[in-house]
Amino acid sequence: MFREYNTGLKNRTVKVGPLLDKILAGFGLAHNLGGWRIVNRWPEIVGDKIAEVSKAIRFSDDTLMVSVKDAAWRQQLSMEVDRILKEIHAVPGGKAVKKIHFVS
Repeated sequence: MFREYNTGLKNRTVKVGPLLDKILAGFGLAHNLGGWRIVNRWPEIVGDKIAEVSKAIRFSDDTLMVSVKDAAWRQQLSMEVDRILKEIHAVPGGKAVKKIHFVS
């Protein structure tokens, strides 16, 4: 159950996202958060065609782990890794990803 509290401020909305980012940065965890955001946004970043044959499954040690449909797609995406990284780096938090490891 949520309760509303009168803060004395009329119609003031507080966004929790930026506050959470600051708190995590204070604990040194913001970097990992950026990588995990990429895991969640993988289909949006790479588009429908690539999302149909791949899934970002983990972020650890600057590396995004991506599961792919088969070895042929693993090879194809490996050849496109620079372009994919460029797209990832354009997303907030994306610069946390330095490498992509494709597994089938």
